[in-house]
Amino acid sequence: MHELTLTRLIDAPREKLFRCWTDPELIPQWFCPPPWGVSKAEVDLRPGGSSLIVMRGPDGQEMPNPGVYLEVVPNEKLVFTDAFTRAWEPSEKPFMTGILTFADEAGKTRYTAIVRHWTAEDKAQHEAMGFHEGWGIATDQLEALAKRI
Repeated sequence: MHELTLTRLIDAPREKLFRCWTDPELIPQWFCPPPWGVSKAEVDLRPGGSSLIVMRGPDGQEMPNPGVYLEVVPNEKLVFTDAFTRAWEPSEKPFMTGILTFADEAGKTRYTAIVRHWTAEDKAQHEAMGFHEGWGIATDQLEALAKRI
């Protein structure tokens, strides 16, 4: 399988981490490493429901990330893919499926993000784009926000 993984023990309840991932008011506060940000977040949180997160770069360029939720287990698991845009409409070029888990561990939350890619080339491209650094920074921001809310 062509996957990249990030796992972290986070000092915040899993309910708050899950909320940060699924509340369109909270997503822009943590999702992108600076200088990037989120200009739009839409969430239809149910299997088959669509999501849209539009990332905005420092020069105003926008990168829409449409997708569909495949599995939603509140406060435990979230699975999404960009293989579909909305209502099971296939995307132009599927790139990844994300599997997030949130588990209690030693009074904290074991947060695991697994990103599966369609091809070895897609995985290599995601690594070259800075997956580990970018998702690491975003996870730091996620933890900070979850502690504040």
